[in-house]
Amino acid sequence: MPLTLYIVRHAKAEDRSVFMTDHSRELTSDGIMAAARIGRYLRSKGAQPAAIVSSTAPRAKDTAKVIAEQLDFDIAHIRLIDALYEGGPKAYLAAVNAFPADATSAMIVGHNPDVTYFAEFLTHQSVGSMSKGAVVAITFADVTWAEVSGRTGSIAFEIAPRELPKDL
Repeated sequence: MPLTLYIVRHAKAEDRSVFMTDHSRELTSDGIMAAARIGRYLRSKGAQPAAIVSSTAPRAKDTAKVIAEQLDFDIAHIRLIDALYEGGPKAYLAAVNAFPADATSAMIVGHNPDVTYFAEFLTHQSVGSMSKGAVVAITFADVTWAEVSGRTGSIAFEIAPRELPKDL
């Protein structure tokens, strides 16, 4: 059965200041709205992730929550993984390889440049630099989550909030 992975870069966050760490940055109101629009877009495409994992950074965690709400996914089931904050593509691959075997679609929410590198690693296709709030949907044929690795997927679509129709 084919698998679909949605890789999401966190939405727009507040600028870093001398009073906060990078990890603690929150979403801006524009970021919240962009994440909601991406969630509605994914719902319109029939996305129903069985699992969602996110970095522990508030901007990623909140992006995951806003998207999950639009997809009627129980936010209490979002799994937070500290290694997705500055853990590199290896941390992302470990998270994907651990998705439940019976899940046909899943989502991972994290940070650039890791999300971009990870999408390109999985597909060997150019993604460019994922913009804030962007999503890349990757499909896998004839593999399990545990078998997902480099060059095993292909890009189904990629979209950023600024590319969405205004009515979403």
